[in-house]
Amino acid sequence: MSAIQREVVDLIQSQRWATLATLHEEAPATAMVAYAVEAGLDGLLIFLSELGADTRDLLADARCAIAISAPDTGAGDPQLLPRVSLRGLAIPIGRDDEEFSHTGALYARRFPDALPRFDLPDFHLFRFTIEDARFVGGFARASSFTGDQLRQTARELDGDA
Repeated sequence: MSAIQREVVDLIQSQRWATLATLHEEAPATAMVAYAVEAGLDGLLIFLSELGADTRDLLADARCAIAISAPDTGAGDPQLLPRVSLRGLAIPIGRDDEEFSHTGALYARRFPDALPRFDLPDFHLFRFTIEDARFVGGFARASSFTGDQLRQTARELDGDA
């Protein structure tokens, strides 16, 4: 595993707020979303209301992208902030699916204030699975990875490889 792969996985695991890009009426659209990370980077869990266009977009077409950045402190050049763009699919986990209780609990542990929303029927839990990633770590530091490479790195870092 490369140092850059570790940096990408650390960035994804350490943050919780990202930009979600969906296809909305055949045009790109973005929204900010909270996410929780499954072990081994098997997925990023997002919990969204049907009142939002992004949810309806994902229910119509699972293809999407997520952009995650290190926080901007207001100091220095923001172009040097480490960031990663992830492409993949966001598949809904139905409330009657066997894994919903486990994945919902994982999300609620990360965001306890979201727990009451699990009682609202218009909210959907999605698992975003990374297909590929493009990382920019500052000036002249860019790399691309497959989702499998990042999942392997996450498992190695977790000691599960």
